[in-house]
Amino acid sequence: MQDFTRNATENNSTDCTINHSIHQTLSPTIYILVFVVGLPANCLSLYYGYLHIRAKNELGIYLCNLTIADLFYIFSLPFWLQYVLQHDNWTFDADLCKICGILLYENIYISVGFLCCISIDRYLAVVYPFRFYQFRTIKAAVVVSIIIWGKEILMSWFFFKNADISKDAESHIICFEHYPIKDWEHNINYYRFFAGFLFPFFLLLFSYCGILRVVRKSHGTQKKTKIQIKCLVSSTVVIFLVCFGPYHILLVIRSLFEKNCMFAEKIFNIYHISLLLTSFNCVADPLLYCFSSESTYQNFVKLRDSCLTCLRCLRTKTKVSYQLKTPETLRKSNSVPTDEEPELLNKLHTVTEMKDSSIASIDRL
Repeated sequence: MQDFTRNATENNSTDCTINHSIHQTLSPTIYILVFVVGLPANCLSLYYGYLHIRAKNELGIYLCNLTIADLFYIFSLPFWLQYVLQHDNWTFDADLCKICGILLYENIYISVGFLCCISIDRYLAVVYPFRFYQFRTIKAAVVVSIIIWGKEILMSWFFFKNADISKDAESHIICFEHYPIKDWEHNINYYRFFAGFLFPFFLLLFSYCGILRVVRKSHGTQKKTKIQIKCLVSSTVVIFLVCFGPYHILLVIRSLFEKNCMFAEKIFNIYHISLLLTSFNCVADPLLYCFSSESTYQNFVKLRDSCLTCLRCLRTKTKVSYQLKTPETLRKSNSVPTDEEPELLNKLHTVTEMKDSSIASIDRL
């Protein structure tokens, strides 16, 4: 820890004295909420993606990759929670700071990449169902996923080599942040805005506008289904703007105007609120792409029924083993010939199965 502190002093020392109170009030609440809701939701989303892959649907590849990226971010939240509760003082290893920072920031662009893949896949499926079929295969989805992960891993390596820890005026070790921002961050922020937000947003808008145009002209689609599609498309675009828009706009503003500590202090709270908004993407993704369809509900009902069946089987086996090992059963077994024991066990299983079937019928009611 002493080496870590000394390296922080040698690498960078900032004179900015910024009030971090927002990190002790709002940030822990958001991180806990996203972790508690996002972890089970994304685990179920991963199962949903697996069902798509098993059905030979390329959409499952994109959903699984999107969910894995969200889970990586969720697993980093306990470290960030400890960081903000320590008044923005990183007490872990320096490399762990860089890894958690990469998971925090690069998750945004991995998610954006796969959100674009899902929108393009839906656009081709609706507008050109037969023309571009070769791009809508499992193999094509795997290749695209490798490209997205490879690009972001290269970016992550760049940040891992260039990002360093710093110390504020209160001798707190600041992780993955600089006030004011460094010179090399300006071009990176412009790249993030144009290639990581603006271009994907127009791609998303183009894809979903094309889908809505085809759905509007379709005479075979029911009115209720059209309304559901419109709600899903509009919700996707709005959530994309709310989660990623403010953060990227403020990135550009910081790159243009943040030259001193005075501006950094003024923009600190609103910038970190925008960064917290990106966390809600981990909760919104499963809701939009998995839990909004009726087929998902049916799949989870089947999963629930299979789990209940397994529990009932285990309960039945426990009852049978307990009854066979009681002293009364042992005394009775001594008076019964050995060749009649299997017949008695079969009767016992029949009785328990009748009980279970009656319980299942009541549950259905």
